[in-house]
Amino acid sequence: MTSVDTRAVHAGRDDLAGLGVHVPPIDLSTTNPLPSVTDGGDAYETLATGGTLPAGASAVYQRLWNPTVARFETALAELEGTAEAVAFASGMAALTATLLAATRDGKRHIVAVRPLYGGTDHVLATGLLGTEVTWARPDQVAAAVRPDTALVVVETPANPTLDLVDIAALAAAGHAPLLVDNTVATPVLQQPARHGAALVLHSATKSIGGHGDVLAGAVACDATWATRLRQVRAVTGAILHPLGAYLLHRGLQTLPLRVRAQQAGAEKIAAWLAGHPAVERVHHPSLHDPAGLVGRQLSGTGSLLAFEVRGGAPAAAAVAGACQLITHAVSLGGVDTLIQHPASLTHRPVEGDAKPGGGLLRVSVGLEDPEDLRADLERALSVI
Repeated sequence: MTSVDTRAVHAGRDDLAGLGVHVPPIDLSTTNPLPSVTDGGDAYETLATGGTLPAGASAVYQRLWNPTVARFETALAELEGTAEAVAFASGMAALTATLLAATRDGKRHIVAVRPLYGGTDHVLATGLLGTEVTWARPDQVAAAVRPDTALVVVETPANPTLDLVDIAALAAAGHAPLLVDNTVATPVLQQPARHGAALVLHSATKSIGGHGDVLAGAVACDATWATRLRQVRAVTGAILHPLGAYLLHRGLQTLPLRVRAQQAGAEKIAAWLAGHPAVERVHHPSLHDPAGLVGRQLSGTGSLLAFEVRGGAPAAAAVAGACQLITHAVSLGGVDTLIQHPASLTHRPVEGDAKPGGGLLRVSVGLEDPEDLRADLERALSVI
């Protein structure tokens, strides 16, 4: 098998030579000519029920299928080591489609391990999509699974505290399909399907896009799940726009380089923060990996970190507001460094004790010189 670096550059581009082009084309057509009423109807039926485009058939309508989107899906599936992938207009659209696909046979129960991204937590906790959730620690998952359990949901490394979960152990214990949110690690550092996950979720807006200019989601999975997901996507209209797919496919080419460079910066910043007198605790896998998953499940520690400042929420707000080089904004995985207060923003809807502490700040380390980032954080921490 070729390295992830090589696959990131070449995946999803097998048809380009035959097209006589070097860069993947962007097909923006919303509708497509039909050879005949019969052929058009047959293609529509195939695509609307989650099938793939038959050779030589019309794509009919962009909501059903698009070649630019399909190239990105092929590339992501190759990086994740799955048969297929399905792309959506946002990470939450991808999660919504997954929950709808998983519960279509009447099973409504979800077992979920906290912490999760705040939007995921909110959808599950409120039951907005008709699901019922049982929250469980990783060692409680097997006992929490019921005959009507549709999915086990976990995020690792988890947002925002970077908790690590043993995917293989969870897959073996759960006795239900396992959904792993792999947004933070990316397929460069972790391929959950190789450890037993049935579905691998991405907010592709983050590291895969990598430049803060495209909103997208994706699920890597086997062919059966992909068919279900495409059917939901076709009916609900949640397909990714072709321009977004082009940007994501381009982003994959530099993903390994960006992830490793950002990770190197995050490790330096985490180590420095761990010794700062204004900081109570730093969350990063380079500092805390009790199960030894780095090197076994994860090939690296990643670019996201969090730290807790002395003085609680008021101090955290002051630090976030005092940063000058680092941008005070939500999101993660981009080329520039971002800082935000999860309890007030991304994890605001999370209930009770599951909500991040008021003194916790999350930092997505970008590609700036780590020394410049350290100096900015030093200035910001000096205000408390």
